[in-house]
Amino acid sequence: MPRKRQEEPEKDNHERWLLTYSDLITLLMVFFVVLYSMSQIDANKFKAVAESLSVALGGGSASQINVGSSTSGPSIFETGSPKSQATQQGTTEEVTDNMNTAGSGIKSGQGNADAENMTIEGIKAKLDKFAADNGIQAQLVSSIEERGLVISIQETLLFESGSADITPRAREILDKINTVLASAPNYIKVEGHTDNLPINTGRFPSNWELSVLRATNVLHIMAAPGAISPDRLSAAGYGEYRPVASNDTEEGRARNRRVDLVILRSKYDTTEPGSAAAAAAPQE
Repeated sequence: MPRKRQEEPEKDNHERWLLTYSDLITLLMVFFVVLYSMSQIDANKFKAVAESLSVALGGGSASQINVGSSTSGPSIFETGSPKSQATQQGTTEEVTDNMNTAGSGIKSGQGNADAENMTIEGIKAKLDKFAADNGIQAQLVSSIEERGLVISIQETLLFESGSADITPRAREILDKINTVLASAPNYIKVEGHTDNLPINTGRFPSNWELSVLRATNVLHIMAAPGAISPDRLSAAGYGEYRPVASNDTEEGRARNRRVDLVILRSKYDTTEPGSAAAAAAPQE
């Protein structure tokens, strides 16, 4: 009778734990990479990571993943039923609305600046169209600068040479400008300018007086009843000392003889004496 072959005992594999250990280390590394990325990620990127992880790990579908929000930033992604997601979405929207209502931080300031830029650009577009329709685009020029919208009106459109008396046609033009500017709450500066040719008359001993009186005469028309509120207006005369072109040519001198209407950006309200923004500014 053949002898039964004796089976060799199976050797113990003492290194099998290394497989589990390496899997654990890999998972820990992935976990910490995700935590690091979460600390600097925005909501859209975080949602994309959450969806990818959910699908890869066999969890809920991408449509079930939601990104929680709080005033301190995005929270860990959450999954749940559509009903619970709707509740969470409502809470998120309430928090967002409250933040928007409070108008706190940089986002609120940026939103106000964007709205103001749109208002300034809208005013410029209306005035440019008015100038083009009336063939005065060379005498009525608007430009957007750091301090706001500057509307330059050449002397020939407002006054006779060497005079500060506004012509009847100039009144019609200023009335049209008034209707466009009345809707904006910004402060408006009326600035008079001349060329460097000296003037010495009984009424105007120098270009200072001529530029100041031209500015104030324009201001009086703009502040007429039913027009722009007087507390938004101010006048200044710069004489020959704020040229925009060379005074060596007739064309340059003609550009320098002007009245500028400056619609100031609201960030300069604190520089206006008596304004609410100036009163609220901290005193040093």
